[in-house]
Amino acid sequence: MKGQQSAYESLLIVDDDPGFRSVYRELLEADGFTVLDAGTPARALELFAQHKPRLVVLDLMLPPSGQAKEGAALLEAFLAQQPGTQVVVVSGSSETQLALSLVKRGAYDFLTKPVDPDVLAAVLARAQARLTLEDRVNELETATLAAPMDGLLGHSSAFIAAKELAGRAALADVPMLLTGASGTGKELFARFIHRSSRRSKQHFVAVNCGALSPSLLESTLFGHKRGAFTGAVADAPGLFVQASGGTLFLDEIGDLELGLQVKLLRVLEAGEVMPVGSVKSVAVDVRVVSATHRDLLLMTKEGRFREDLFWRLRGIEVELPKLTDRLTDLELLANYFLQAARALVPGSREAQLAPSALRVLEAHDWPGNLRELRHEMQRALILSGGRAQIEAEDLSPSLRRRPNTPAGPPVTLEQKIEELERRELAQALEATGGNKSQAASRLGLSRQGFLNKLERYNLR
Repeated sequence: MKGQQSAYESLLIVDDDPGFRSVYRELLEADGFTVLDAGTPARALELFAQHKPRLVVLDLMLPPSGQAKEGAALLEAFLAQQPGTQVVVVSGSSETQLALSLVKRGAYDFLTKPVDPDVLAAVLARAQARLTLEDRVNELETATLAAPMDGLLGHSSAFIAAKELAGRAALADVPMLLTGASGTGKELFARFIHRSSRRSKQHFVAVNCGALSPSLLESTLFGHKRGAFTGAVADAPGLFVQASGGTLFLDEIGDLELGLQVKLLRVLEAGEVMPVGSVKSVAVDVRVVSATHRDLLLMTKEGRFREDLFWRLRGIEVELPKLTDRLTDLELLANYFLQAARALVPGSREAQLAPSALRVLEAHDWPGNLRELRHEMQRALILSGGRAQIEAEDLSPSLRRRPNTPAGPPVTLEQKIEELERRELAQALEATGGNKSQAASRLGLSRQGFLNKLERYNLR
């Protein structure tokens, strides 16, 4: 392990072997990490709640049982409190099935003891890089959400109709259901509803109902009492209590399993929650906004969603339009996402869409809607190399192909290099008004070398 120039994330080591904790604490601190360590699950949860480390090295076999269930319970507890935590699990067992099951439950990686220090360093460096990238993406998401004025951008009739309905409904303190395809901006609308309501000065709390297991989601929503389950070392209020007085956004409500649907209906009807492990309910005052890309009415007919809960959630329904239903907003949104993407590309300048690129965007069917457009603009800005205009060739090949046109054979690396060279030659000629000597100098080539390349690519 080699020392780093700057400090990394704070990191928690959880292992009942004090020798392991001592050795790896010293090594990781030399690498620039701020290291915490714990020998028991209770101490680990205490430190995690206090310091919120986003990197964890977790031994699987912990007291009191010394079995894998102890470490697995801690893994779930960490991810429930802070979903983005990168947990590297270490174990004396090399069982492949166990490793796969833990990775599926959210572990970042699985290492077998004895752990090679250099391997652990490499894994933690990758986890650190992933956190750094996610932070930058989240910054971009925040910048994207912070659109002018009220946070919603567009002037198409379909968009304006949805926005006006949401704004009017926000004034009435009733549940709201946001429907529409994935990527149409449901959380953005939910935040707009909150800001437009009488609850705007209180908390807005959001949770994705499809991102957590049913047991974790229950304690996350309704809270739990100390000792209610393994790892519950302290009382937790739950999101309903945290959002009391404000707005609770339940994203992907269609993924809620039937048992939790019953408990959610009881909360909405009674205005009180029963924390897991408690015999006493807690009164809450919450405005619920839910969202789904599923057909909930069809799900009620198939018995997969309770009809009484559906009507309770659907006080007012707002259907968000697909991007293909608001193509008059496409150029505005694409250019907005381009400027927001500059946060990901240090030193990049303001860029606009060339007409050729806009035509490609308008011909695409956008299955991922706004989310796909945002990612496409990030990619285009990076590949454009700092030019002031985004050209059609900067866009994904899947966008440039006409609908129903086969993809054709794979493009080789040599073909990609030739295409890039051809484009640079043409742009140098254009920038110098056709002056070959200046164009050659611009590209760092001799005049004869430049002429040879023009001949090769049949460029005039």
